[in-house]
Amino acid sequence: MTNLDELLSGAGSVTIAGHIRPDGDCVGSCLAAYNYIRTYHREIRAGLYLEPIPHIFRFLARSEEIIHGFPQEEQTDLFLALDCGDTGRLGGMARWFQTAKKTVCIDHHISNTGFADVNYIYPEKSSTSELIFELLPEERLTKEIAECIYTGMIHDTGLFQYSSTSRKTMEAAGKLMELGIDYPGIVEKTFFARTYSQNRIMGLALIKSCLHLDGKCISSVITEAEMREYGAAPRHLEGIVSQLRVTKGVEAAIFLYETGDGSYKVSMRSADQVDVSEIAVAHGGGGHRRAAGFSMQGDSAESVRILVGEVAGQLKKLQRGDG
Repeated sequence: MTNLDELLSGAGSVTIAGHIRPDGDCVGSCLAAYNYIRTYHREIRAGLYLEPIPHIFRFLARSEEIIHGFPQEEQTDLFLALDCGDTGRLGGMARWFQTAKKTVCIDHHISNTGFADVNYIYPEKSSTSELIFELLPEERLTKEIAECIYTGMIHDTGLFQYSSTSRKTMEAAGKLMELGIDYPGIVEKTFFARTYSQNRIMGLALIKSCLHLDGKCISSVITEAEMREYGAAPRHLEGIVSQLRVTKGVEAAIFLYETGDGSYKVSMRSADQVDVSEIAVAHGGGGHRRAAGFSMQGDSAESVRILVGEVAGQLKKLQRGDG
């Protein structure tokens, strides 16, 4: 596969879906592909299915057309799974993935299992949005499509800070900027602008944080009761784990929040040594070497103890020269 038009050839219907709890890269890549199809392939019946997206991304073109339910049709000609490492990450849309005539996965997660008929998986890439950029003809990029791609790229690179950022990433960003997008505004409203509730819950997470392993690891836990007290939803917790990670001397950050079903959603970040995707995969999740997520059942204190132990194990291996 060298371009998206190849995949779309002959398809009468296309279903696009990303992972559960969509983040910036998921939303950006899905909307970029959807906008491209709606603009240049109007003969195709296209539907974009995601869980409710964070409010900060609703400025992106056609975000109001995202469907939060499930398709009416039992079968689609082509199913595009974007930014998903496995069918489990598709949530309820996995059923429609299984019945599609042809399935395609476009992704950059190192833990991806290659689960589609056609797999376009490049773990070294900064984001799925960067992969979408590569699959679209540059002369057909519109300002609206560029905004979607740029948004996805900055969110999965931490504003181009992460090690996955390459020369090609920056060159792609430059070409998107030349299309007239408001790149300072996108950064401001999707990265830095926070509600009062978001600032309060982040403050609580920082106050409750604990250092481990002589300051090399940091953790924090937010309970369901605390989220209710502070008027916070899961989408308001975005950025907390990254803020924990930038604590001076910290190599790995662990953030847990209670989901209401007896489990905790876990997010992990690392600086340049610990492979958090290895830890995530061991617990049924996935992600990247420096950013990963998964869920854990049971007591949060015990979960933190286990995860700190796994971070310590990796650091010891590195000290011995085994990793």
